[in-house]
Amino acid sequence: MNQRTLAAHESLEIHEALNLKTLGLAKSKLVQGLVFDQELKALMQKDVEQSLEAIAELQALYQRSPFQAPVPQNRPTPIIN
Repeated sequence: MNQRTLAAHESLEIHEALNLKTLGLAKSKLVQGLVFDQELKALMQKDVEQSLEAIAELQALYQRSPFQAPVPQNRPTPIIN
């Protein structure tokens, strides 16, 4: 992969995607505590795992941004495990 710095518009798009994925992750974790159907809960857990992977990939791309906003290292935890 090319390691050059991203253009400003590319950096903003990655930042927006990162925000979207982070909000989706928080929502999935929150709603998991309210769901009683085990099949749905398993699907939501799979979504959480895939979102964490996507966030990690986006963070790696975001490192090439010419400007950065801090990305929090902590992740939301479910209300009920």
